[in-house]
Amino acid sequence: MTTASPAAAAPSSITREERRVLAGTLVGTTIEWYDFFIYAQAAGLILSVQYFGPLASDNPALGQIMAWASLGISFLFRPLGAIIAGHLGDRIGRKKMLVLTLILMGLATSLIGLLPNYAAIGVGAPILLTLLRILQGFSAGGEWGGAALLSVEHAPVNKRGLFGAYPQIGVPVGMILATGVIWILTTTLTPEQFASFGWRIPFLFSVVLVIVGYYIRRQVEESPVFAELAERRAESSAPLSTLFKKNTKEVVLSALIFIGNNAVGYMIIAFFAAYASRPLDQGGTVGLDRAPVLLATTLASFGWLVFTMWGGALSDKLGRVRTFQIGYVLLILWLVPTFIMIDQANIWMYGIGIFVLTVGMGLSYGPMSAMYAEMFPPQVRYSGVSIGYALGAILGGAFAPTIAETLLARTGSSLSIAAYMIVVCIISLVAVSLVKEPKGAPLGIVKHTN
Repeated sequence: MTTASPAAAAPSSITREERRVLAGTLVGTTIEWYDFFIYAQAAGLILSVQYFGPLASDNPALGQIMAWASLGISFLFRPLGAIIAGHLGDRIGRKKMLVLTLILMGLATSLIGLLPNYAAIGVGAPILLTLLRILQGFSAGGEWGGAALLSVEHAPVNKRGLFGAYPQIGVPVGMILATGVIWILTTTLTPEQFASFGWRIPFLFSVVLVIVGYYIRRQVEESPVFAELAERRAESSAPLSTLFKKNTKEVVLSALIFIGNNAVGYMIIAFFAAYASRPLDQGGTVGLDRAPVLLATTLASFGWLVFTMWGGALSDKLGRVRTFQIGYVLLILWLVPTFIMIDQANIWMYGIGIFVLTVGMGLSYGPMSAMYAEMFPPQVRYSGVSIGYALGAILGGAFAPTIAETLLARTGSSLSIAAYMIVVCIISLVAVSLVKEPKGAPLGIVKHTN
């Protein structure tokens, strides 16, 4: 005879503790991704000139490609962060690992804001920048899985998609903060001031955000499912070995499901603004003013936020798989029109094109926390969702801007980038279609009695 864990029972209403959990996962994830996206924005706008341009002074395009590569290299260390944070998170708790990853990310980001550039210390500058970027990637690898599980494992069974959307919207909120801060600086400072010291301000501001996030996360209680696991520690004695022995298929599928959303996401986060605002005399093909482009990107991010929440809630009704499928079909259909609209060199067309793209982004991102949590058993859940997510980020967004820049340089057409994005989204659409609908799967340990 088997009975489901009480942790899977659905409360009649959202409790005070559940609200604190949602606030903790949202605020903490927002801060983590603000830190991550500040680098992504800076890579497209200033880091090429400050750190990588002198290495390729006779080829500006190569300097930009190197800056994008520094953005992508940190993703290679996200699985290591996911493995270590997942392993420890399955053993000592989600909350402790979330606090630690938050501090690590904030430390790396703040140090980037203090790092001398190439003109000051030579080749050591890009090397140190890359090392700090690796530290960012390591901490981000352990962040998402813990935040996703903390929210989903606290959720009523019929609201897992909605609860799981809270750490997901930390991504667009972090992007709104990052892009908004840079927009304010570019409109209040001269180009010379921004290049001299202004670009460092968003990195240093991370210290304030980390203090706020640390305080909020310290108030959140440990996941109820982990509390149950603590009593059954023998069942989670070797989560990594168990994960790859019994759940390899789920790890692979979770990685492939994410690559399309992540690749398109990093187009919105980093590439589109840099591509659209690159001056014509510096090899640009669109040539829009930087400040309006950043503002339009910030406003479009609100669409990503709204549609991510909608996607999570919709998955509680339609199912995780069907919501994902709708999102990916919308992305596939709208990618070519997006690039065509951006190439019109009209700020309104730019903003509308990206905003509509966020509909598909939200529907293919909002249900992710709930679906991934329901795909893995509790003993290896933290490890499974973290590693799957990290591998998907490597295959999807890690080098998407680098690949896009290379395709643009070789073909001279942005439609080659759209074709690349469509192929990646089709792979994710096929992968999610291979998943048996997990909505409503029990999340706690199943207890056996005679």
